[in-house]
Order: sequence, then C-alpha cells, then structure tokens
Amino acid sequence: MTPESLNDVKQASIEVKGPTFKEIPPPPPKGRKRTGWVWLAVTVLLVAGAYLFWYRGGSPHNTEAANKVSSDQKSNSGAVPVVATKATRGDIGVYLSGLGAVTPIYTVTVRTRVDGELVNVLYHEGDIVQKGDLLMEVDPRPYQAQLEQYEGQLVRDQAILENAKVDLARYKGLLAQNAIPEQQVATQQALVAQTEGVVRADQGQIDNAKLNLTFCKITAPITGRAGLRLVDPGNIIHAADAGGLVVITQIQPISVIFTIPEDQLPAVRARVRAGQTLRVDAYDRDIQKKLAQGTLTTFDNVIDQTTGTLRLRATFDNKDDALFPSQFVNVRLLVQQKHGVVLLNSAGIQRSGSNTYVFLVKPDSKVTLRNVTVGTIEGDQSEITSGLQPGDTVVMTGVDKLIEGSPVRVQIASPGKS
Repeated sequence: MTPESLNDVKQASIEVKGPTFKEIPPPPPKGRKRTGWVWLAVTVLLVAGAYLFWYRGGSPHNTEAANKVSSDQKSNSGAVPVVATKATRGDIGVYLSGLGAVTPIYTVTVRTRVDGELVNVLYHEGDIVQKGDLLMEVDPRPYQAQLEQYEGQLVRDQAILENAKVDLARYKGLLAQNAIPEQQVATQQALVAQTEGVVRADQGQIDNAKLNLTFCKITAPITGRAGLRLVDPGNIIHAADAGGLVVITQIQPISVIFTIPEDQLPAVRARVRAGQTLRVDAYDRDIQKKLAQGTLTTFDNVIDQTTGTLRLRATFDNKDDALFPSQFVNVRLLVQQKHGVVLLNSAGIQRSGSNTYVFLVKPDSKVTLRNVTVGTIEGDQSEITSGLQPGDTVVMTGVDKLIEGSPVRVQIASPGKS
C-alpha cells in the first residue's frame, strides 16, 4: 500500500468513528492530598522519636549503660547461678543419742497408818508440798480415849508397885528377926518385879497411843507435787487398804532414764572413771526444742540382753518445770568436745557410692571436684578432717547442673541457712 492510500484510510476511519466519542474532562489536581500524607508521616516520626527518647533512654549515657549491661549478660550467659557456703574453723561436740522417759527421783504413795474416818484434806491437788506439811487428818478421838485409858492403868499399876515395894522392905526386916520364912520374902520380890513389868507395859501402850495420835495427822514424807486426791473426806480408811490417799512426786530435781547401745558403754565409762562430768540435753519428741540441760548421774548394773542396751540416769534441776514425770524425751549425751576443727554446712557435702566430695569454687569462678573426709556430724554442721581449709567456698545448691570446670555465679548463703 502506497503512503497516499494509507493516509486515505486513516482519514476515512476518523470520519467514521469521530461522532461516537464524548469529551472526557481533565482529572482534579493532586497537590492537597499529597500534602496531607506528608504531615501525617511527620507526626508519626515525631511521636516515635519522643517515645524512644523518654522511655528507652535517649541520653548517650543511658545508651552506654544499656550496651554495658548487654555485654555483661553475654559474658555471664554460660555461668550457672549457685548458692555457696564457706568452710570455717570452730568447735563441735560428739554426742550419743538415746530415747528416755522423765522419772522422778522419789515417788511416794501416801497411806494412812491408822484406821478411822478421814475428816479433813488440807492440800490442793497439784500443789507443791514441802516435807512435813500437814496433808490430811484422821478422826483422833478414839485414839485420844485409848491414851487416857492407858494412862489410868499406868497410875493404878504404879500404885500397886509402890505398895509391893513397901511390903518387900517390911518382909526383909522381919526376915532379919527370923519372924517370917525366907520364902515369903522371895515371893514378895517376885511380885515387885512382876508389877514393874506391868508398869512398863502400861507405858508402852501409852507411847503407842500417842504415836497413833500422831499418825492421825498425815504429813508429806517428801517435797514434791501432790497428785489428784484418791480418797474424799468422810470415808473410813484403813492401814491395810491397797490404794493410797495421794501420790507425791519429786519435781525439783528430777531425772531422765535413757538407753544407749552397749558398744557405746566403754567410751562413757572411761570418761566417768576419769572424773569427767558429762552433759546431757533433753529434747522434745521432734528433737526441735531443747527442754533442759543436766548431767549424767549413774548407769545401771546390767545390760538388757533383749535389746542390747544399757539404762542411764541423768539429773536435771528442772527449775522451770520443763520436764514432767513420765514424759517422753530424746536425750543427747555429750561425750567429747572437739575444738578448732574445720566445719562445713552439711548441705555442701555430696556423696556418690563410697566417695564423699564437694564442688569447690576456685578464684576464677569455676568449680572443681574435691574429695573430702567427714568426721563428726552435729546438726547441720560437719567436721571436715581432710580436703578443705577454712575460707574455702563450697557449692550448696545448684550442684545438679555442675561438672568439672563449670563457670558459676556465686551467692554466699546467710549464716544459719542451708
């Protein structure tokens, strides 16, 4: 196709399609809309900058501190946090433990020694009574009447004796004059001796009646605490009664009878024979509270073959009434006191089979396993006979995460904590 013909075709197409198109208006200007978006972006940036400055530490110093903390955390990220304790030098006691019961040194069941009506009770149950205090009274009137009767018999027999003695003197005079036979004088002498015996018997009955009058007043035979009343006033009591009137137990001092294994006896006997006074501590049932402190008094003379134990008695002054008769206690007998030994909190000692070891913290804050030998154990303290020196730092908690050479971050436990 020639250029002239091509122009003719374009001209014809324009003429055909021209009338069908409508004029499209131009788009509105976009300047204002773009300006609004710009201001919104600027506002957001300003708010974000203020937040970073005020809440994240916008000053250069805070930024440096944050960077330092971050670097420290990175450097300690591999350290295991542990609680440790230090070995010290001190004293520790060697104790023998046993079970015991509080036993009064003296226990007396008060009984009547005369028969009669109980007319008066002069003590209060649970009181501390002193030896010789009047506790009860039995009706004394029958024994008073009996005393008067015996005293009358004595007067009568004394008169008979005096008359017999006068007759004997007269008979002796007549015998000197050969006025009477000698047999009569001998008979009179026997009569005087017989009457003297009757007078003495009368005096014995009087003394017995006076003693019965004394027994009508029932007194405390020992100093101690009176128990509950077993007989009420108004009852007729007898000396042959099986039960008593009241039980008195000595409270101050009081004793504890406890047992130890027979193989521990030689160590105790050796120190007792050497003249040492061994201390004994009494604890409650849970071994949490110390009740009293006393001394070892004596031990039994035979070993119980069924249990293989020996009974010992310790005495306590019990001024504060901390020990009560028949109370169960745990007893600890101090056999030896060790001075100036290395001590460690028992929580830091680890055991594996037959090995006993600790995790020792070195100056570079890394741990190493150290075998130790444990001696006496008392409470939460253990004697270390070898393997540690005073001042060594030993891990107590967190050992399950440690191996040889592990880095640690140490916190020293407060005294008394494990």
